Amino acid sequence: MNIQLLEGEFNTNEALELITKMIAVKIKFHEGKICNSHQEEDIKSRENKIKKLQNSIHDIRLYLNKNATSIHLESSIQIK
Repeated sequence: MNIQLLEGEFNTNEALELITKMIAVKIKFHEGKICNSHQEEDIKSRENKIKKLQNSIHDIRLYLNKNATSIHLESSIQIK
């Protein structure tokens, strides 16, 4: 099963907003799991994932500020 989430041209502000919000959802997911976890290994793993996601937001912000005014985005979820 394949679910198409994004496909199309967006200006840089719209692209940044969409990407940031999608990453924010994943960060909140990991934060929720951290709050309910009592295993230090799981907590550290999720904290590292959150840091990587935050770095991704920073990197995409830099990329979009340096590049064109129109960005093509494609995103889908593939369920196997």
